Amino acid sequence: MYKTQLEAKEFLQGLMSQLIKTSEEREVVLCTPFTALGFMSKILHGSRIKLGAQNVHWEDEGAYTGEISALMLNEVGVSYVIVGHSERRQYFGETDETVNLRLKAAQKHGITPILCVGETKQQRDSGETESHIFSQLAKDLVDVNQENLVIAYEPIWAIGTGDTCEATEANRVIGLIRGKLNNSNITIQYGGSVKPSNIDEIMAQPEIDGALVGGASLKPDSFARLINYQ
Repeated sequence: MYKTQLEAKEFLQGLMSQLIKTSEEREVVLCTPFTALGFMSKILHGSRIKLGAQNVHWEDEGAYTGEISALMLNEVGVSYVIVGHSERRQYFGETDETVNLRLKAAQKHGITPILCVGETKQQRDSGETESHIFSQLAKDLVDVNQENLVIAYEPIWAIGTGDTCEATEANRVIGLIRGKLNNSNITIQYGGSVKPSNIDEIMAQPEIDGALVGGASLKPDSFARLINYQ
């Protein structure tokens, strides 16, 4: 929940200038608040940056005050949508069942969902990391098309805490996630205190295909450094 339209415009001006020499193979997606989607869609049209949203409802329309549908996201050119982010699960009552419905709604309208899974500190300390994530995957992915999907492993204890999961451990967990999928070629990202100081090590891991970035994406210089990892 960051950036007014004016702030978003200033952010983009600072970011775009630093992507001129970035390889076209690197896909960049900005998942903005709903108020910025229409505005950003016009600015980003024809650029290398894709537009994403932060949530989607499972119905096309209805009495769901405060929600937004895939039809509405389609209209403003959204290509990706985050589903099941830990903050949605933690603060807004998201369940594996509603995550599953949202995933299918996004795919029904041609939007690629980014499914977030991950464990809490308590679950990790109790040795439940693998069983919890496997349970999430089993419930979240019922009847979901794995050919149009991105998965993000976000250990909840590492989000915004500065307490980053070791790159090798993130790689291990992501490898386990990949082993549970029908499509082993799915893009799997790591998310959790990704920053300029650790992005190179994270992206050097063989199982990690990308990063789902929070705080470090809010400043053009730091986000550009992540995109231009070495």
